[in-house]
Amino acid sequence: MSDTANGAVASATSRVTPQVLKLDKDDVYWALKAGWRDFMAAPKYGLAFSALYMLGGWTILAFANAAGYYYFAYPLLTGFALIGPFVAAGFYEVSRRLEQGLPLSFPLVLGSVKESGGRDLGWMALVTVFGLIIWLDFAFFVYLFFYGLNIPKLADMVTVIFTTPKGQAFFLVGNLLGAIVAFFMFSIMVVSCPLLLDKDVDFVTAMLTSLKVVAKNPAQMFAWAFLIALFMAFSILTGLLGLLIAMPALGHGTWHIYRKSVTN
Repeated sequence: MSDTANGAVASATSRVTPQVLKLDKDDVYWALKAGWRDFMAAPKYGLAFSALYMLGGWTILAFANAAGYYYFAYPLLTGFALIGPFVAAGFYEVSRRLEQGLPLSFPLVLGSVKESGGRDLGWMALVTVFGLIIWLDFAFFVYLFFYGLNIPKLADMVTVIFTTPKGQAFFLVGNLLGAIVAFFMFSIMVVSCPLLLDKDVDFVTAMLTSLKVVAKNPAQMFAWAFLIALFMAFSILTGLLGLLIAMPALGHGTWHIYRKSVTN
């Protein structure tokens, strides 16, 4: 057998088979508390990664406004949260290093993310982009269903949404569909990205493991998804400044959810 074939076989056989664990009822609270502890232990990393995410959100809003797509501002912001689990890879790596007592520096953290995730983490990035596209398509079709090609001014749109039955129905249906897409993305990604950084698995196995974690721990995962939605709503209401707190707490916390729910 050739060296290339031997290497492929060795790589395949060395890959682990993740096992899903049952979470305790207090593990969500514990994970959030542990995530905040990690943030306090290495705040510059949490603030730096969160600031980049926040700047990305501001850039999207600026682009939407400049292009005249202000009516897409809300779905863009809420859809932007779908890529959060992938963007939070830096938080997972910081928590992993803190857990194992490894040295911390930006080159080490970013280099480890690139090396550990490899091509499979890149596939996860494509999955997140695909989910974002689906969400934006839903938002566009819901708008067309309720309002057709009529595009009101921003102030008029806000007034219509909160003062008319049609606007309220539009807001409710749009958010309901968004929640469905968001929870599906959450289900396939809640532990898949930290798993890819921590273990030698492929991205399909990582996503299936994530689905198994949600299926085995529905109450805890719904609670964690609700916390994410709550933190994201807080961030949007604060003009995305809340991300400086929300992202570190959720990013580091997700690492601890993963550590509690997956073993090999």
